[in-house]
Parts: sequence; structure tokens; C-alpha cells
Amino acid sequence: MTQQELETIYEALAKAIDAIEDGQRELYLAKLALALVETLDDLPRAMAVIEECRTGLVEPGAAGSKK
Repeated sequence: MTQQELETIYEALAKAIDAIEDGQRELYLAKLALALVETLDDLPRAMAVIEECRTGLVEPGAAGSKK
């Protein structure tokens, strides 16, 4: 996928998230993630991507996390 294609996807995703009410955004992202991982059809790769995407995020209860 080209950089331009990634930017197009990013923009579409940002617009979709902005159009959803705050309380529904996490549900939308979960549904989107499951739909995309289904197209991947590769359990080990899907599990690896899940871990990769956690990189740099603060875990609940960790120093610097918001409550």
C-alpha cells in the first residue's frame, strides 16, 4: 500500500470517528478492528498486530495514565 493510500484511509477513518458520538467511538473501533482482522484471515499475524498496536500506549493504572 502506498503512502497516499494510507493517508486516504487515515482521513476516512478520522472523519468516520469524528461523526460518531463520544460514547460510541470505542465500539466502532472494536467493530472495525474485528472486520479488518477477519479479512486478514491469519490468527498469528492478527495476534501480533494486536500487540504491535499497544506499543507506546499507557496501561490503566500505570504512571501517567488518566482516570
